[in-house]
Amino acid sequence: MGKNLNQSELEQKARELLQERGVSLEEIAELVYYLQSNYHENLSMDDCLYNVDRVLEKREVQNAILTGIQLDKLAEKKLLEEPLQTAIEIDESLYGVDEIIAFSIVNVYGSIGFTNYGYIDKQKPGVLKRLNDKSSGECHTFLDDIVGAIAAAASSRLAHSSADDKLLDD
Repeated sequence: MGKNLNQSELEQKARELLQERGVSLEEIAELVYYLQSNYHENLSMDDCLYNVDRVLEKREVQNAILTGIQLDKLAEKKLLEEPLQTAIEIDESLYGVDEIIAFSIVNVYGSIGFTNYGYIDKQKPGVLKRLNDKSSGECHTFLDDIVGAIAAAASSRLAHSSADDKLLDD
């Protein structure tokens, strides 16, 4: 996706960081399709990608992306103090701050985002499976939850738009 003149510097940086970390918007759109295809007879990947783009326009989402990816990168470089370094590096199951950042994203489009996120976080389809593979040498403790949350929020946005919800941001 080319630089859009309407994008803020923060949004551009968030999108660049996703790409730099190996996550395409199309992969996130595939997760949206995974979550919503049973509920929308004529759902297209273009619809899914459109909703991912709209979610990425939200400042809360951009801040979550920047924060989470920076923490992952610092953990890869072993620049965090213990015991935080190990907790993030191994994606300790009781750490939970990565999910809290994800919740800030899913909450943008209401409570349906929480159920979408919980489901996709358990299933780990597509790009989420790759991001959870610890053998890559990269740390994606925050990124996997952020990507799942973006997909969950885009799915929620799609569900609201199907219900002709006037509370949407368009």
